[in-house]
Amino acid sequence: MPIHSRLLLAAFFLFALASACSGAPTNGGETFDATATAAPTPALTAGDKWSLWTGGTQLRGANIYQRRVFPELDGREFLGPGPFGPPYSQEDFDRLAALGANYVNLSVPGLFTVEPPYALDQEAQANLDRLLALAANADLFAVITFRTGPGRSEFAIIGDLDDKDDWLPDEYIVHAVWQEPEAQDAWVEMWRYTAARYADNPIVVGYDLMCEPNSNALFDVWDPGEFAARYGGTTYDWNQLYPRLVAAIRAVDPLTPILIGGNGYSAPAWLAAMDPLDEDRIVYTFHQYEPHRYTHQQASFTYYYPYPGEFDADYDGELERVDRAWLADLLDPARLTPSGRPGATLAVNEYGLVRYAPFAADFLRDEMQLFEQHGWNYAVWQWYPAWEPLAEGDNAFNLRFGPDPQRLYEVALEDNDLLQTLTAFWSQNRLRPSNFGSP
Repeated sequence: MPIHSRLLLAAFFLFALASACSGAPTNGGETFDATATAAPTPALTAGDKWSLWTGGTQLRGANIYQRRVFPELDGREFLGPGPFGPPYSQEDFDRLAALGANYVNLSVPGLFTVEPPYALDQEAQANLDRLLALAANADLFAVITFRTGPGRSEFAIIGDLDDKDDWLPDEYIVHAVWQEPEAQDAWVEMWRYTAARYADNPIVVGYDLMCEPNSNALFDVWDPGEFAARYGGTTYDWNQLYPRLVAAIRAVDPLTPILIGGNGYSAPAWLAAMDPLDEDRIVYTFHQYEPHRYTHQQASFTYYYPYPGEFDADYDGELERVDRAWLADLLDPARLTPSGRPGATLAVNEYGLVRYAPFAADFLRDEMQLFEQHGWNYAVWQWYPAWEPLAEGDNAFNLRFGPDPQRLYEVALEDNDLLQTLTAFWSQNRLRPSNFGSP
């Protein structure tokens, strides 16, 4: 997810630490049609959760993000009083639904503790139950995505593994899940327990096994082939762990779709390196933040990466023309299909960019049209709560604030082309739990 960007995350963390001590979007003035490249929507079988993931885009929404609050790092305001933050209210979910979204990807702590003996975390369970209740009240479908669990802490995702001493104490970064079989066994049990608990929940339409697996980051290896040659078959190999998680879920829940992203923080390039499963109801997912230089650029009035534009998009020392054609090539399903699995079901359960990126609305429009063209479900990063202390320290991806980096409040829809772009696509949603039926 974008918060693992080193510079942006450090800025958010330092802020928290300091506090502790109406028209359609346009492209060049020309109105665009969000449905222009959408795949046709087939008739659906009421109540069949799998039908939401196949045969055309059915789910368009946003990510809800929470992590455990550490008062000694975060204070009592930045992320709220805890135990998890930032705080979300019913109004936050209702506003998302009112703008047209029909699902939330709940990117939250797992139900088992990070540290041994890897027991049920009652606070995490109560928190997830509450978020699901808020989503149900707002008539939103939900996917459960676990960020943490036995042997994996939040800061193992968003911390800088190479240079953590600069801003974060070592003890907050836990990545034992990639080293200890006991932690992996406990992760398996966590998903077995979770699936048994939520199998009959009518709004839960997917289990996302792990947010951004990243064992490769421990070795600074970013080529999937190189990583497989060196660490394939070891505990560091995500391809040997996720089949066990799937089997545990299927032992208690044969129907709920299972979402699996690749290693490398679920970047598109790592999806094809996944070993496909001979299982039904599997969705292979990726997180679309390419090109990172554009989507994560710093707010600056002296130099920026434009869209469309020419810059070194893939860090190879050569200039590339980054435009819709570049995105179309990146998002070619043939590039993204797990090896030996043509026609695999795909989804984009994270995408987004800093709100002040030049022509950000055009970039969003182009990639969402491509998502629609391929029939993929997708969830933008991030739907922020109306929690005022968060606005000053974490707002780069809050598209409701508009493109001006100095503006720290929501901009009216008619004056915000970023939000207009999202709602133009969300307006295509037709299905909600209330008119879909129980599985």
